[in-house]
Amino acid sequence: MTDVRLLPPGGTPARAPRQVPPGEMTSRTPRHPANDAWEALLTAHASLMREFGAQDVWEDLSMKEYDALYTLSKCPDPIRLSELNRHVLLSQPALSRMVERLAERGLVGRSTDPRDGRGVRLALTADGRAVQRRIGRRHGRSVARAMLAGLTPAELRQLEELCAKLAGTTTRSE
Repeated sequence: MTDVRLLPPGGTPARAPRQVPPGEMTSRTPRHPANDAWEALLTAHASLMREFGAQDVWEDLSMKEYDALYTLSKCPDPIRLSELNRHVLLSQPALSRMVERLAERGLVGRSTDPRDGRGVRLALTADGRAVQRRIGRRHGRSVARAMLAGLTPAELRQLEELCAKLAGTTTRSE
């Protein structure tokens, strides 16, 4: 039997990929399952965040501002800035400045901590809650579309469980 090879456009045969000897690392050689999983998680996160950031759902908020409003919407009682800071990916000074801007816009209210007169507690105002819900409905639909485009409902539950396990929390289904 004759070895027939199709030529790519331009007529030059493609070079066969170089075989990597055992133990030699390349960018395509798995380094360690934990590192590969971490890289895949970060890549998926970055890709989805770019997709969500490009969508026209945020009105006059940034995604980070919406994240702070969303976090406050899940809190039944006002919380301290340090507690909010545990749930958003901002430095404490940057978060303080952002909360100041949200308060000036009437979306976040500040009150004195009754247990510590020096402390301040944060909560959504009625306007803040309305904005969060309005944007949240649109963003939630975007998230559902993006996640269901790549994963089955069973895979979504598995992903939630795995991420909760990594974060040391429990899932809604537990």
